[in-house]
Amino acid sequence: MITTTHSDESCIFNNIRVVLCQTSHPGNIGSTARAMKTMGLTRLYLVQPKYFPDGQAVSLAVNAADVLDSAVVTDTLDEAIADCQFVIGVSGKERSLSQQVMTVREAAKEVQHIAQTQQVALVFGTEMSGLTNAEADRCQVLATIPANPYYTSLNLAQAVQVMCYEVRMAVTEGQLHYDEKPAELASQEDLERLYAHMQEVLTQIGYINPRAPKKLFERIRRIYSRARLEKEEVNLLRGILTLSITPKKHTKY
Repeated sequence: MITTTHSDESCIFNNIRVVLCQTSHPGNIGSTARAMKTMGLTRLYLVQPKYFPDGQAVSLAVNAADVLDSAVVTDTLDEAIADCQFVIGVSGKERSLSQQVMTVREAAKEVQHIAQTQQVALVFGTEMSGLTNAEADRCQVLATIPANPYYTSLNLAQAVQVMCYEVRMAVTEGQLHYDEKPAELASQEDLERLYAHMQEVLTQIGYINPRAPKKLFERIRRIYSRARLEKEEVNLLRGILTLSITPKKHTKY
């Protein structure tokens, strides 16, 4: 398996653009910018937006205003995708005659492969009606989000988020953007001390019969074995056990 480096990922993401056609609500543009940036995409193209630039777009972009600042506004979809080698239309509408239709996950795999060396466009239609037939005709394939068949409607920015997420998963192979600190698991010696401590406390409080503790304790051991306790968790539990049998001091008022 070939591992993708961070510089390879950046190159791929730089070859992918999101194209919004005739967006009517500026808030959707801002939310789209935010959705893109969280997934590592920064190239936004706007085809005849009704309102842009706009303060509401900036407000909903939160910390992705730089994506809005570098957005390219065009008069036609043809201008927005002229230098692209692969164009995907994201649509949930059924069409009597259309190009190949695939899920966004399948489309993302195509994007990952082609965007390594060529330009790719992800095209979205208007909020109310999605891609027109003329816009869909400009796309090599159509990608759809497998949604509830009885209610497939998605907000524009939500659809962008889902598509961009699938692209990121395909490019990064689902790797986390940070290294998770490995936890130190409790040793068998730590666990045996915990069990002995627990048995002592449960006996003192009368929960188990000291003459026949075996069956109950077998169940308790199985519970904690499944948990794969960390060393710190064992210390925490033993602290609770210690406090549970320590006589409480009465406060004088």
